[in-house]
Amino acid sequence: MNTRGKSLRVAVEKWFGTDPAHRTRVTRCRHASAKHWRFVRVESERPSGLLAIVFFRHRDGGWCVFPPSHLWPATGASTWLPG
Repeated sequence: MNTRGKSLRVAVEKWFGTDPAHRTRVTRCRHASAKHWRFVRVESERPSGLLAIVFFRHRDGGWCVFPPSHLWPATGASTWLPG
């Protein structure tokens, strides 16, 4: 998937929308320079409940809801899930 030029703002607006009635905020941000990965957790309170999505930064600078391929686990999801 091509993520080039996809800023975090664009990714958040795609998944959460732009309705000012639904306040959206970053609740967690992690960066590991030695491992070359970064993610942020974004939340928004909705009438149906809390919506939280984790966005991963890819090597091309884009942000997506799936981790970069170099972080995909070889044996299980617990090896890359943010904690």
